[in-house]
Amino acid sequence: MKPDFKFKLGGAKKLTSVLGLALDGSRLDGVVLKRTNGSLAVLQKFSATLALDPLTAAPELVGREIRNQLDAAGVRERHCVFGLPQKMVLTAQTELPTSLPAADVASLLQLEAEKGFHADVATLHIADSRSALVDDKQHVLLAGVPGTQLAALENILVAAKLKPVSFALGISALQSAMGEKSSGVLALVIGETSVGLQITRGGVVALRSLEGAVENAGGRLELHTDLVARELRITLGQLPGELRDAVKRIRIFGPRDQARQLADALEPRFAALGLKIETVAGYAPDEFGVQLPAEVSLSAAFSLAARVLVGQKPAFEFLPKRSNVVEQFVTKYSSGRLRTTGAVAAGVAAIFLAVFLVQQIQLWHYRSQWTRMAAKVGELQAIQDNIRQYRPWYDGSFKNLSILRQLSLAFPEDGSVTAKNIEVRDGSTVTCSGTARDYAALLAMQARLRAAAGIHDVKLQQIRGKAPMQFVFAFNFNNGGAE
Repeated sequence: MKPDFKFKLGGAKKLTSVLGLALDGSRLDGVVLKRTNGSLAVLQKFSATLALDPLTAAPELVGREIRNQLDAAGVRERHCVFGLPQKMVLTAQTELPTSLPAADVASLLQLEAEKGFHADVATLHIADSRSALVDDKQHVLLAGVPGTQLAALENILVAAKLKPVSFALGISALQSAMGEKSSGVLALVIGETSVGLQITRGGVVALRSLEGAVENAGGRLELHTDLVARELRITLGQLPGELRDAVKRIRIFGPRDQARQLADALEPRFAALGLKIETVAGYAPDEFGVQLPAEVSLSAAFSLAARVLVGQKPAFEFLPKRSNVVEQFVTKYSSGRLRTTGAVAAGVAAIFLAVFLVQQIQLWHYRSQWTRMAAKVGELQAIQDNIRQYRPWYDGSFKNLSILRQLSLAFPEDGSVTAKNIEVRDGSTVTCSGTARDYAALLAMQARLRAAAGIHDVKLQQIRGKAPMQFVFAFNFNNGGAE
């Protein structure tokens, strides 16, 4: 991995108001929040069903449709935090030793991402969440979103005249991974077509979207509780024992009737495991550390906006990096507005020189760090290259040894039938020649061979002589790939 050089001039302006948007299937929920004097106030809120699919339709058209919905709701706020559909997120899990130097962590995570994701990691925007384990280890959940989809969503928001400040997950905003109260919580969020699943313990340790768990039957949501229960057991079973045993609560978010239905279905199945099941109807008073509006409705859009305003970082941030201050300055003043030829030329030149000097200093610093870790990275890269080179040639089925084993078990121990030559072609076609004391001994050996596992089409091809007699027979071998 190449070092990522960046610099900042000045600090980011702290937002006092923001628009929270959460996309679930075709439904778009929005809430405009404002923070004043340690409290949050709802300025506008809306919910709309989009006619166009944001993940497949033209960004300009989707952006125009969203802008129309915002105008109809009287929304003028430009800064927004967008809740990504959970089905966009790919995940992989790994473990890290806490003793690993920080300089090597990025390289190791890069290797684990290449092994864990089915997609090319160069096309993904990857974030991670870490949880402490015993024996000085960390459990790491890698979450990746295709960069093309993120770029399309950015173009949609720009077309809607919005400025994204965060791309996060609604389920992680509803159920935070921070604090002791969030440790050992399995959260389920009932959506329009799926059920989101998240497990937290000092961080997010599992994240899934259970597609097909919800169906729209004539405008009525039909929840498949058996599917949810089965996938929930599978997810818990895939966790390390330490993390699985730490799960103590199941919290269900969603429409009241469906949440109660799911809770009633899960309680007899998981109460015996010591899991407490509860439906979440509203926010706790200390949920965000500030005073909440009276009778506020529980929603992913509200949670996303509230956590941005109180300064809580999302568990996973997928917003692509923006251009630095100098690039923004050049872009802003190269259009001809608010400029004079001499002032702009002098200002750009001065800033360019300052930036070049800062970058060179940082470059020298990071090059020295890279030199210290280059040998280790080279070793890891060599190991990875060897794995890629020899993986196609590795076969763990040991067919030839399995063939010899079956033959040795079929031949009698008294030496009445012996083999002289064994030939294996293509790993499955076997020809064997030898001598037998008599025809009865040969037939008995062939009967045992036919009964052996993986042996097919045993055919006697040639017999010469009587006592002893010489024989040649052939058969096919297929052990089903068992090691």
